[in-house]
Amino acid sequence: MSEYVVCTGAVNAVKEVWEKRIKKYNEDLKREKEFQQKLVRIWEERVRLTKLREKVTRENGRVILKIEKEEWKTLPSSLLKLNQLQEWHLHRTGLVKIPEFIGRFQNLIVLDLSRNTISDIPRAIGLLTRLQELILSYNRIKTVPKELSNCARLEKLELAVNRDICDLPQELSNLLKLTHLDLSMNHFTTIPPAVLNMPALEWLDMGSNRLEQLPDTVERMQSLHTLWLQRNKITCLPETISNMKNLGTLVLSNNKLKDIPVCMEEMTNLRFVNFRDNPLKLEVTLPPGENIDEEEERELFGLQFMHTYIQESRRAGNHVNCSTTLPNSINADG
Repeated sequence: MSEYVVCTGAVNAVKEVWEKRIKKYNEDLKREKEFQQKLVRIWEERVRLTKLREKVTRENGRVILKIEKEEWKTLPSSLLKLNQLQEWHLHRTGLVKIPEFIGRFQNLIVLDLSRNTISDIPRAIGLLTRLQELILSYNRIKTVPKELSNCARLEKLELAVNRDICDLPQELSNLLKLTHLDLSMNHFTTIPPAVLNMPALEWLDMGSNRLEQLPDTVERMQSLHTLWLQRNKITCLPETISNMKNLGTLVLSNNKLKDIPVCMEEMTNLRFVNFRDNPLKLEVTLPPGENIDEEEERELFGLQFMHTYIQESRRAGNHVNCSTTLPNSINADG
């Protein structure tokens, strides 16, 4: 019996030794595998950094990274070694995310990541205090962080064709130098208050959204000279639009306007306007041009059309003010 116990004990001891050896061997294998994987990652990072360095150029005194139609779904952290970059231009790369370390590129002046698959703007974007242009059109962005308002030098912001953006944080009205804003082809149902309160805004495109009317406060945009509102659902215009004294270009094609209000005749700085493809109640025929060249250059639904329409509506005795509509009985013959 004692011999059996001794034998069993010896076996168990040998088994325990072998289990320890196997465990240690497996741990060594795991560490070796992790070490090899780390070496591979380091090597891949170096290779990617080398490729990125090849895309860096100098133009007009600026250090620029340009990548077009190459697959870069993510950007390596080794990119931080190129923190002297002043412009990024990455188009059609399949980039899915703006890296969180973007805020460490303090020299960035232009960030153009259009035509990718980006779904989110990191809050770290607000650390780019020298940024002047941010172009994120043709992506999948749904919201804009309030931290963007910290980019005090921003002059140009393009968020067109993201499809799902429907509002902007009120804090963006603090972008005191923003002059150019493109919000076309999104889901806006009104002009956001943040936009109405941008003091320097000169150019605004809100075409192909879901606007049904303009707010009375549209007149706040006193610096605006170009306003694109094509392909919306706007049915009427507010009286206050006539107070936009600097407005020179107004595009209202493909909306649901039934009339051109009389107040627009007061907009003496208008140089180009487009009412094409609206269900206007009056059929207006422009007088013939004095010569062939004038006839060819004339915009059929432009400025002259607008003034003629207003005159015709007055002649009919049922001219309209802004935000009102003509009776159904009024027609082109008056």
